[in-house]
Amino acid sequence: MSAPTTGSPNMELKVVSQEMALLSNIMAAYTFIADQPERTALVFLGGVCVGLLVTLCAIVFQIHCRADCRTGPAGDSESEEWDDTSELSARRRRRFERALLHASMFTSAEELDRAQRLEERERILREIWMNGQPDISTVTQSLNRYY
Repeated sequence: MSAPTTGSPNMELKVVSQEMALLSNIMAAYTFIADQPERTALVFLGGVCVGLLVTLCAIVFQIHCRADCRTGPAGDSESEEWDDTSELSARRRRRFERALLHASMFTSAEELDRAQRLEERERILREIWMNGQPDISTVTQSLNRYY
């Protein structure tokens, strides 16, 4: 915090006065915080809440823009004006077509039979695993006897 040795005395005086002003402001802030801790805490928490709100808005805006960028126009000049309702219905139609595609993925009877056997095997394994677990109600009842 010392002044530079080169330069005019006026310049050195300016640097020293700026350093003193900074030190004075720091001391004033410290005394304000020491005199009014509740008000300082309230202002701090208000700032944190506003910061979180701005961050939440930025995240929502980013997600919204990312979704719009993926489904943007193909590039010809007539598609510059797209209707939001038709865009939404196109998204719903594509989602419905994907759901139909996944629902009819078993094309042969052998694949369907294999999938059903696999589901049955998974169900049996789940039952075996659930039956192997101790009953929680009996454990808590035995613990209650000690307390």
